[in-house]
Amino acid sequence: MHPAQDFDTFSLMDIIAPSLAGGTEIILGVLKTLPNAPGSYRMLDAKGEVLYVGKAKNLKKRVVAYTRGDQLPIRLQRMVAFTRSMEIVTTHPEAEALLLEANLIKKYKPRYNILLRDDKSFPYIRVDRDGAWPRITKHRGARDDGAEYFGPFASALAVNQSLTILQKVFLLRSCSDAMFANRSRPCLLHQIKRCSAPCVGRIAPAAYAELVAEARAFLNGDSRDLQREFAERMTAAAADRDYEAAAAWRDRIRALAQIQQRQDVDLGDDKDLDIAALYRAGDLVAVQMVFFRAGRHTGNRAYFPAQTADAEDAEILGAFLAQFYTQHLPPPLVLTSHTAPEEALLHEALSLRAGRRVTLTRPQRGDKRALLRQAETNAREAAERKLAETASQAQLLAEVAKLFDLAAPPGRIEVYDNSHIQGAHAIGAMIVAGPEGFEKAAYRTWNIKDAATNDDFGMMREVFRRRFARALADDPERSRWPDLVLIDGGKGQLSSAHEILAELGVTGVPLVGISKGPDRNAGREQFHQEGKPSFQLPPTHPVLYYLQRLRDEAHRFAIGTHRAKRGRAIGRSPLDAISGIGAARKKALLHHFGSARGVSEAGVEDLAAVEGISRALAQRLYDHFHGG
Repeated sequence: MHPAQDFDTFSLMDIIAPSLAGGTEIILGVLKTLPNAPGSYRMLDAKGEVLYVGKAKNLKKRVVAYTRGDQLPIRLQRMVAFTRSMEIVTTHPEAEALLLEANLIKKYKPRYNILLRDDKSFPYIRVDRDGAWPRITKHRGARDDGAEYFGPFASALAVNQSLTILQKVFLLRSCSDAMFANRSRPCLLHQIKRCSAPCVGRIAPAAYAELVAEARAFLNGDSRDLQREFAERMTAAAADRDYEAAAAWRDRIRALAQIQQRQDVDLGDDKDLDIAALYRAGDLVAVQMVFFRAGRHTGNRAYFPAQTADAEDAEILGAFLAQFYTQHLPPPLVLTSHTAPEEALLHEALSLRAGRRVTLTRPQRGDKRALLRQAETNAREAAERKLAETASQAQLLAEVAKLFDLAAPPGRIEVYDNSHIQGAHAIGAMIVAGPEGFEKAAYRTWNIKDAATNDDFGMMREVFRRRFARALADDPERSRWPDLVLIDGGKGQLSSAHEILAELGVTGVPLVGISKGPDRNAGREQFHQEGKPSFQLPPTHPVLYYLQRLRDEAHRFAIGTHRAKRGRAIGRSPLDAISGIGAARKKALLHHFGSARGVSEAGVEDLAAVEGISRALAQRLYDHFHGG
């Protein structure tokens, strides 16, 4: 880093000019071979990491702009300065370049692109298409199994509430196929009138198929017709003095009215649409997404795109939508608070993604304008809440800096923990936290290889050696190094970590050990730093709660990874280590001998008698288990 006096003497352009000139020269070299065609381009640094992903209708005309450094914003000047090579992919038409750009940004998360940070999937309601007794369930993930899906819903809570009411109205099963096949009497859901109990023949296949058809019609937006039909059936049952049936129809009408009251919104002819509203508060940008399906509001979610400082609002929203809809199928209509710079291209790309026409529009009046205005209000409130949370987090980090004598509030805190059972399946884990909370994309685990069994200090030494040796090699400028390291352990683990850092020649990384008190009770933790006496914080101190939360997250992550590793080991067979034994042959051997132990005790002739096992393979199996 340049010392403070350098910034008094030189401008930012003076500091980066030599590197900027080098990057410009490389781009000029690439320009000589660039075609006048649409496509996507990637800027790479000296290590081959992707710095920036872009797209263009004409690659040559677009990339030449990066050679005019004085006309670029600071963010792109830095990107050009670090550029050491480029990768080019031509596409046809240009819309494919936009989709490719969005997919590459999602894959590589370049540091100079606007990024959609929260990309987790949405839950859906799933209805089987096949079988005599289709079931209705919540689903999250791939939708390529031929079932019918309705959504998305913005949260698990929203889809669970809808499922509960759908069960009351349509009485469809939600149990697994295995449970369904092995029932001998109705389950509790039938007792509380949320399932028609097809598992034990309480309903005929034709009547159940009618319930499924009604559920599909409702999920597709035909709720008013269903409500009238239910009312007619209730009236007819009452006229026939079948009061029990009439009461059942009455309960279904009430449940149907409840879900309509919760979700029904008059959208005219546009039953499926999304709303994307952007609000900027200083350097923070919030995008509120609101979802309507089959004329019903299925929830909303706020997003906070990263790396937006010197980008215009319309550019941010356009980049956000391109990335968002590479992960989620766009509806026929998207209402936006800003007009994207290349809206026609975005129209074409989203239509290509959906396989049908997708329209983006910014309504100026009417009911849709009112909906957009409400979404804009929600975006503003989400930004204000985020700013309040960030301010609270900033105050906590300032207190942490004061507590441990740091020069400034830490921007990156790394927390380390180990997990094992008597040394078996040992792993080391690291979690990362910062001003915006936990950074789960930066979490990391290590399989312990060299440390002796049950040696916690040796495990910590191995983890630190591997972590910081790699950091020295890959990040000598310390751009992603921790400002504070917390270790779940006492003075022994702390000394082990210091020993390794000294061995590697690493200085300037503050280390703190956190050990539980004599009774191992939360609230009596002791904090250890080299060269200072250990101390405790008052049980109600807010910084103690924060540090406990960090320690507990590291503990959760370490234990979860250890359990997964142990589970994989339990499911592994000795046969997996033998070349030539795939799934089919392993199955045949286990069926023939009953267990892996039976295979290990068998002779060559017995092994060769198994279908699919040749004489040579039988000999190899025998040798494997008998030291040959």
